[in-house]
Amino acid sequence: MAFAKRMPQAYRPFEIGHIDHTQLDVELVCSRTGSNLGRPWATFLVDAYSRRLLAVYLTFDSPSYRSCLMALRICVQRHARLPQIVVVDNGAEFNSTYFETLLATFECTKKQRPPAKARFGSVCERLFGTSNTQFVHNLVGNTQITRNVRQVTKSVNPKNQAVWTLGSLYEYLCTWAYEVYDTDEHPALFQSPRDGFAAGMAISGNRVHRMIPYDENFQILTLPTTKSGKAKVQIGRGVKINSIYYWSNSFRDPQIENTSVQIRYDPFNIGIAYAFVRGQWVECISQYYAEFQGRSEKELKLASAELRKRSSNHARQSQSYAKKLAEFLASVEEQEGLLEQRSYDAEAREVFRIIDGGKATTSRNEQTKIIPANFENTDTPADQDEALIPDTLVVYEEF
Repeated sequence: MAFAKRMPQAYRPFEIGHIDHTQLDVELVCSRTGSNLGRPWATFLVDAYSRRLLAVYLTFDSPSYRSCLMALRICVQRHARLPQIVVVDNGAEFNSTYFETLLATFECTKKQRPPAKARFGSVCERLFGTSNTQFVHNLVGNTQITRNVRQVTKSVNPKNQAVWTLGSLYEYLCTWAYEVYDTDEHPALFQSPRDGFAAGMAISGNRVHRMIPYDENFQILTLPTTKSGKAKVQIGRGVKINSIYYWSNSFRDPQIENTSVQIRYDPFNIGIAYAFVRGQWVECISQYYAEFQGRSEKELKLASAELRKRSSNHARQSQSYAKKLAEFLASVEEQEGLLEQRSYDAEAREVFRIIDGGKATTSRNEQTKIIPANFENTDTPADQDEALIPDTLVVYEEF
């Protein structure tokens, strides 16, 4: 659904939300090797009424349905709700079946901005500029100088100045979005987005019927599926998803065998999938789990393309395609594209850890600062030092 003539105005929080992507002006490095990984993509979900940032997501992958679903998942995690109307542009990722299915499941309307009408996307575009000027352009390794190519030398090249990792940048970006920007006065509202949001909720009400519980069932609904959405349970093998078999002990039931069940797979971990059996979602383990565990869908596509280049008649081989793919992923001979995507996926796991409430890990390149203590000129009496030493030491665990 597209807008007819003008963009409608929001009269309460969670009535209209704008979602869009932008590539941040900063170079990032790998937390393990310190090598440059390029610029990340940020996805913002903004409330049109209060200009409050409902969700922020960061990744190295270009905009796709995965970024859209993660933004909606974070929004439900933080607010237990989704906007009733989601405004998007004409990007291919917003026309994804997975994205539209999730919105339809929770009765959300998707509206597309008309092309070549910049003012319809002013809510997100203005916020992109604010995030760059207030936060990103103040970081080491920002690419602001690259606008004037003649001024870029080796000493000031952002690729050589980069020190931030994806996990640490996402942690501070969330702090800026949810604490600094959220409490600063907005020029269009004459109050902070948080205060405007609270005032709007007090007037319009909480609308409990729109609440969405953030549980395992909702997380599975944010995962993609196949074109048909179902797969047949084959005896002794399980369900086949993207040329890979997945197995669960629930498939041993004779009443489940040879029936079609709804399926979902994790695009960030192709080692597991989910099947809807007897009214509940059950976790399924892929064949060759040791090789597929932790691999992303994008890495799988890159490996599949490379495998097809090496063997054009791979369908005629007696060896199964999944086994050949697993052996290729586990082989020593790695391709540059796979290594780069594997580094991206490893950094993305840091983002998932922060979303789940954890902290970003410290880079291995950073050395712990040790402050030497001077024990020569101390004013503490000797008897007081002896009093601080316990008589017995409690052993909590064997080393």
